[in-house]
Amino acid sequence: MSGYHLGYGTNGFAGHRLDDALAIIAGLGYTSVALTLDHQHLDPYADDLSARVDRVAARLDELGLRCVVETGARFLLDPWHKHEPTLVSENADKRLDFLARAIRVAEGLGADCVSFWSGVSTVDEATAWERLRSRMPAVLAEADRRGVRLGLEPEPGMLVETLSDALRLRAETGDPDLLGITLDVGHCVAVEPQDAAACIRQAKGLLVNVQLDDMRPGVHEHLEFGDGQLDLPATLTALDEIGYTGVAAVELPRHSHAAPQVARAALTALRAARLDQSWLGEAQRRIAGDPTAVRTLFPAAGRHVGRGPLHPGSDPDGLVHGTADDLARTRLLTTLAAALPAGEFAAELADLYRYGDGAERRGVLRALSAVGDKAGATGLELVRDALRSNDTGLIAAALGPFAARHLDQHGWRHGVLKCLFTGIPLAAVAELDRRADDELRRMITDYAGERRAAGRAVPADALRFLEEAP
Repeated sequence: MSGYHLGYGTNGFAGHRLDDALAIIAGLGYTSVALTLDHQHLDPYADDLSARVDRVAARLDELGLRCVVETGARFLLDPWHKHEPTLVSENADKRLDFLARAIRVAEGLGADCVSFWSGVSTVDEATAWERLRSRMPAVLAEADRRGVRLGLEPEPGMLVETLSDALRLRAETGDPDLLGITLDVGHCVAVEPQDAAACIRQAKGLLVNVQLDDMRPGVHEHLEFGDGQLDLPATLTALDEIGYTGVAAVELPRHSHAAPQVARAALTALRAARLDQSWLGEAQRRIAGDPTAVRTLFPAAGRHVGRGPLHPGSDPDGLVHGTADDLARTRLLTTLAAALPAGEFAAELADLYRYGDGAERRGVLRALSAVGDKAGATGLELVRDALRSNDTGLIAAALGPFAARHLDQHGWRHGVLKCLFTGIPLAAVAELDRRADDELRRMITDYAGERRAAGRAVPADALRFLEEAP
């Protein structure tokens, strides 16, 4: 088990109240949060800041979230100029005051560190470096008074742009124990001469905060995993190798418009990357070279990657989000789909389902969201077969995104109703809001009426669905 704590940044939840953002982050299964102080998220200039800090600290403790404090708010200090003033501005008083406030907040929250950066220079390099060096003692003194660690983040386009720049500043300020490194692995792709894994190894012993995102070389744009050129499995492997035990939080500040969905997808990608580090990666390579190897590797997945739910806190039975072996089997079938023509893939998929046990059948059904479009007719046959069963794992897996896209309305409605009959949470039904219609509402209303007439309780999911119906 990895020692670091996967988290998500609140700057990716700019449209949410802080308490709601923290609840969603914890509910998805993250165990830490990167809290960006901003006007809508724990405003460091609020009159009742101390009380607010106490409330947030209690909430973090209640949710079991570890924390780092981020200071990258865009217009908190100057409503007209992004990030200004900085530590290399002509007058840095506001920035120094803000960092002092952030350090006090971090002390109150019990945060791992305060993460900060140098700023963009508008003067010659020598002058900028002198300004930065002259202002660091005040920041370090406040950190020392409060017993709070600092994480200096190299940032593309700023004076301290690369890891070597950050190490230079640290050396020129006397290598203070409290001054560590924040490393954004996407920045490594964008501007570093070596990859993120090599940067992590170079920063070993100094790393106090990690930001996770994807990027492309030469472009400072935070992307979801898979949209850039970050080798995510190798990056996570490097964190394990150096024994990193701090926060590693997803940093997607421009994705607040779809924050819960993006955060869910990011965690899925991170968990898949962790699986890819060992047995699964080798299994995929074997299938790519010899597709028939899937016949022995697919059944073996549970023994090697585990069978536990992906979100044990909110989904202990794995009916909504699936299990570790479900996720691994999806990766295996994605590799198989790329290795075979459509017809051969469909036949292999059907055999894996037909001859598999319950877990293997469930794995096939959950994989349809990723590979079903290459075996559309076969996938629908398997979905319909699962919906005829009374196996809750199969029924829940069958009503995923593939069924939401392709299953006929009549069959889909009866699948939803079967969830209510068998106690499957309606959260397992993909795109329920989009596909729900008046006929489904009538069916659920009749079902609720029958339950009441028989003196039986109506499932809470049915009541919620009817209450939310327009």
